[in-house]
Amino acid sequence: MKTIAIIGASQNREKFGNKAVRAYQDEGWQVYPINPRGGEIEDLKVFKSILDIPGKIDRVSIYLPPEIGIHVLSEVALKKANEVYLNPGSESKELINKAKELGLDPILACSIVAVNRQPKDYH
Repeated sequence: MKTIAIIGASQNREKFGNKAVRAYQDEGWQVYPINPRGGEIEDLKVFKSILDIPGKIDRVSIYLPPEIGIHVLSEVALKKANEVYLNPGSESKELINKAKELGLDPILACSIVAVNRQPKDYH
């Protein structure tokens, strides 16, 4: 089963960080929501850091403003995921440069669309 860490996952079903959780669940992925508040999102345990997730992560999807996202990149790099998505609104020139410095090859695209789903389908 493919695994994804969704950094910036939200309990608010209108936010893309929640829609992504549901889209990947619908596609049969093992979803790891990441939010420093912890708790549960869509009946899944929320991890406070990507480093708390046991085992390998295939894909990381970031739903954070760039000024916050830049601070999690070093942890993302340590996890050695195959793919790192910077969703619309999460990217900045500084963040992209930092990601590349850390050996990441960020994909600038909507990770929900990457699994043939549309954000508008999740209310």
